[in-house]
Formats: sequence, structure tokens, C-alpha cells
Amino acid sequence: MASDAALALPPAPEPMRPRVLLVGTYLAAGGAFMAIMGLVGLYLSARSHALAAGTAWLPDGGQIPLTPSNLAFGTMLLSAITVTWAVDAVGKNDRAMAYLALGMTLLFGLSVVNLTVFLYKVSGIGVDTPMGLLFYVVTGAHLVMMIAGMVYVLAMTLRVLAGDYRGPNDREGVVAAAVFWYATVAAHAVIWLAIYITK
Repeated sequence: MASDAALALPPAPEPMRPRVLLVGTYLAAGGAFMAIMGLVGLYLSARSHALAAGTAWLPDGGQIPLTPSNLAFGTMLLSAITVTWAVDAVGKNDRAMAYLALGMTLLFGLSVVNLTVFLYKVSGIGVDTPMGLLFYVVTGAHLVMMIAGMVYVLAMTLRVLAGDYRGPNDREGVVAAAVFWYATVAAHAVIWLAIYITK
């Protein structure tokens, strides 16, 4: 009887769970990024046609100040670092650092929303011009993506707080939230260059 137990096969490993959340996030982030890139393309095309016709692109009294847009871009870059830090901290099961990194990512996200709203107030651009309409559509779409990313990061923060994610093999949700956040940062970089800098 004892010899039969020694020859028994080891228990089967746990089956790999399909990474549905991660794959879905890649698809959603890619779709949101491409939608915003399409809007940026419309903006650049309209600007090119207006400048080729010899008309001014910015309406009278309108301006796009560089200070809030540059601060927003720098803050987005910092948030990319903190969300990476959060993924690493969850992988090392360092709960305190994970909470700090996720909280800082959310704080940076709120800062960018605040800076964008401030930019809207000081720009003096109305929606009654093609430039104004496209400006608000592109940046507003990015704000929606940003708020969705913040909700995603907040949901994963609550799951980390509940103990759902710990260790290098158990952090899919945090990695997925980081992927969506990276797409948001990339979209902001394109908007920063195409709209805020080149005007």
C-alpha cells in the first residue's frame, strides 16, 4: 500500500485563468486611443485647411497658454511613473507602497483635470468657431478617457485594499489599469504636441 502511494502522480497544477480583464483592457485602451487620434486628425486637417486658405486658426481673443498645458503634460508623465510603481509594489506584495503609488496616481489625475479646466477658463475660446468646437471635442474626449482611467485605478485600489491582488502572479487588475493609464498618457502627449504646442 505504501509503495503505491510513492508511485502516485503529483497533483495537477491549478489551471491558468484566462486573462480576460487584461485582454479587454488592451482592446478598450486601444479603441479609446484610436478614437482620440481620429479626433486629433480631424483637428489637424481643419487647421491645415484654414491656414492654407489664409485665415487665422485661433479666434480673436483666443489663446492657448503654455503654462497649464505644460504642467498637465509633466503631471501625466509623473503619473505614468507612479502607476508603474504601483504595479511593482503589488508584485512585491508591498501594500503600503502600493497604496501610496495608487493614491498619487489618482492625485495626479485630478491635477490634470483641474489644469485642463483652468485652461478652458483662461483660453477665451468659444465653441462657435470650427477651431473652438474641435478644441473642446478633442480635449473633452481625453478628459472622459482620463476620468475613466481614474475610475479604473480607483477600482483596482479598492481591490488591492481588499487583498485581492498580491504577488507577481496575482496582479492582473493593477496591470490592466496601468495599461489603460499608459494609453491615456500617450493620448495626452499627442494632444499636447498637436494642439497645445503647435496651436
